[in-house]
Amino acid sequence: MHWYDELRLEETRREFLTKSAKGIGSVALASLLSGGLSKISAAESTMGIINPLHFAPKAKRVIHLYMAGGPSHLELFDNKPELAALHGKSMPESFTEGQPIAQLQGQKLKCLGPQHGFTKHGESQQEISDVLPHIGEVADDICIIRSMVTEQINHDPAHTFMNTGTSISGRPSMGSWYTYGLGSESENLPGFVVLTSAGGGQDQPISTRQWHSGFLPSKFQGVQLNSKGEPVYYVTPPSGVTHEQQNDVVGAIKRLNLLRQEQVLDPEIETRIAQYEMAFKMQTSVPDLVDFSDEPQHIKDLYGAEKVDGTFAGNCLLARRLAERGVRFTQVYHRGWDHHGGVKGAIKNVAGLVDKASAALIKDLKQRGMLDETLVMWGGEFGRTPMAQGDGRDHHIKGFSMFMAGGGVKGGMTYGATDELGYNAVDNVFPVHDLHATMLHLFGINHKKMTYRFQGRDFRLTDVHGNVRHDILA
Repeated sequence: MHWYDELRLEETRREFLTKSAKGIGSVALASLLSGGLSKISAAESTMGIINPLHFAPKAKRVIHLYMAGGPSHLELFDNKPELAALHGKSMPESFTEGQPIAQLQGQKLKCLGPQHGFTKHGESQQEISDVLPHIGEVADDICIIRSMVTEQINHDPAHTFMNTGTSISGRPSMGSWYTYGLGSESENLPGFVVLTSAGGGQDQPISTRQWHSGFLPSKFQGVQLNSKGEPVYYVTPPSGVTHEQQNDVVGAIKRLNLLRQEQVLDPEIETRIAQYEMAFKMQTSVPDLVDFSDEPQHIKDLYGAEKVDGTFAGNCLLARRLAERGVRFTQVYHRGWDHHGGVKGAIKNVAGLVDKASAALIKDLKQRGMLDETLVMWGGEFGRTPMAQGDGRDHHIKGFSMFMAGGGVKGGMTYGATDELGYNAVDNVFPVHDLHATMLHLFGINHKKMTYRFQGRDFRLTDVHGNVRHDILA
């Protein structure tokens, strides 16, 4: 298309925005002035860009338990007796020659056998580390993928690749793609929420761009809830300010934004209007969300959480409450898996912080009839080397493990495999792009058809890659 034709097309869009801004804004403003709750129908509130869906969905929401730092598959889900037999001996060069290694490059490489035992669990007899006894209890509900591979060997770009499908910063995160494509089921909470906790090992930082909307409209970016103190800054009105007074302020800001929109025709102003409205609604919805007083004691005991307290356990229970309230995509980060040294004790410590609550989330969703429609994912940005780094392990991208549960995924199965030393994925190799394609498929979306045009190119979460792994689907 010639640049002049593109300019004319943009002018046509602006004319449309000019004509529609007052109508859209009036609906939103009327919503605020009528008491702060949207009057838009439930069907309209869930509408995304993919409407209708490409095929019948199996899942409605994602809860991603993100083990940030690179959890060692060799101490968690991928038992390697052959590696144990070579403990302390030189790593065969046939595995490592010419391969990317993070901090061990150029050093003498020695094998480090698995530091914890493994036990077979459930009718499926899936082999799971003894440091994860509670996850072992749900072995028949989970699909363990042992053949994950990624393209980035250092933490920040690896997080970026796992979240966005590219190592280039500034692209939309998968949670943003989901809410862009599917819309939101919640009228009073964001469609994409992020929770974080830390402990048990070296706490690698997590950049907020990991849940950014990139070039998608900013209303699709993730909203981080604070794990301690006020869940959202300034969500509580100042002392002496009533709900009605706050409503008046938001309404006045709305009218000013609409006046500005008529002048500059900036689509981000529409986003700002929507976000002000959401923030106003959250003043009512968030305090109820984080109040665990209505949870039975046996549920709190199941998770090991009495309140929202910054722990992984508290965040897992909060994630279930978010799912009940229609939040489409929830990420629960736990930072503490970067074990370059002391891997034996550190793995035991951090596993002790996440094992019980991870299993509790699956059990709780299942007993509430929600697991079938909720895709639960558990894993990190990469794995760890079979070679020793002192008494720890280095970063590893050629083969690692994660698990999925619910949401149309087969339970009680182990998929893929690494070689005898846990170095290379050799059976049903599972790239990150395939993970994204399979997730979108479970939600009724053909990953090749959900695109967004930016700077003259159609972008998608899977870029030009990705294959749906039908073998793991129920």
